[in-house]
Amino acid sequence: MSDSILVTGGAGYIGAHTCKALARAGYQPIAFDNLSRGHRDFVRWGPLILDDIRDHDAVVRACRAYDVRAVIHFAAFAYVGESVANPLMYYDNNVCGTVSLLTALKAARVENIIFSSTCAVYGNPERLPISEDAPLRPISPYGTSKALAEQILADSARAHGFRYIILRYFNACGADPDGEIGELRDPESHLIPRAMMSEQGYIDNLCIFGTDFETPDGTAIRDYIHVSDVANAHVDALRRILDDLTVGIFNLGTGRGYSVREVFQMIERVIERPLSVVYAGRRLGDPAALIADASRARRELKIETRYSDLETIVRSAWQWHQQAHPQTSRNNRSTDGR
Repeated sequence: MSDSILVTGGAGYIGAHTCKALARAGYQPIAFDNLSRGHRDFVRWGPLILDDIRDHDAVVRACRAYDVRAVIHFAAFAYVGESVANPLMYYDNNVCGTVSLLTALKAARVENIIFSSTCAVYGNPERLPISEDAPLRPISPYGTSKALAEQILADSARAHGFRYIILRYFNACGADPDGEIGELRDPESHLIPRAMMSEQGYIDNLCIFGTDFETPDGTAIRDYIHVSDVANAHVDALRRILDDLTVGIFNLGTGRGYSVREVFQMIERVIERPLSVVYAGRRLGDPAALIADASRARRELKIETRYSDLETIVRSAWQWHQQAHPQTSRNNRSTDGR
């Protein structure tokens, strides 16, 4: 029988891609999601348990019913700006939710955990690229909530015997190469899907936030990694932790940074039209540049980034957005502006 893997947030963007990767690798993904920000139709590769990770008894029941061997913990709020405006919501969901989940896993005797973290834990880095040993100095409540959850997991592992791998993502983006799932949020705050939605007429103001960063062209630089490479990295990490080979903390990125302007140039090349862009000041919580030192993940987890060149990322995203909204175009907008 296939090993059952509980995937919290399994109806979300990265969670759903990971469920697909798990199923392809021979595992049974069990999506555990309250659908507050996930999508029921993204759950296609295993059952959906509609519940909240803060419900201790529901997590215990799920683990026992499916004889869960490991948990991949995605469930979290992940908007930097929203976290600045509403920090208590982020600490309740991301920190208290992780505490509740770990308490339930202890009761259910599930010891293997892969935790979805973020480069936001580093804040404004002292040097680039950023290694896993860099100091954690988050500058947003979102980043702080993930750093706190990491510490809680490490303390719990020492006390209760959990075995864990923490994966710190840089900018996960793109869409499933088969076109089955993609990046879909409401509201959408991420750069590439917002550009696609702007081109299709779903949003009116495609904005560059900040043109005065200390970068070559003044716009923020990020390390973009394809979501399918992120999903496959979770499968690689799962194999290692189940084989009792590797635990620890790993960056997921490419080691190559692109500015906002460079990303927009690639999007214009792919869609073969210019984008209409407006400019605004920097957002609170946005560092100038985040680029991963991903050598540890390549060396110890054998992680590859097959899909993460920028053109492949953008083409996969554009393919999915065209399929998701085929009736909408820049020249044929609905009367309500959508």
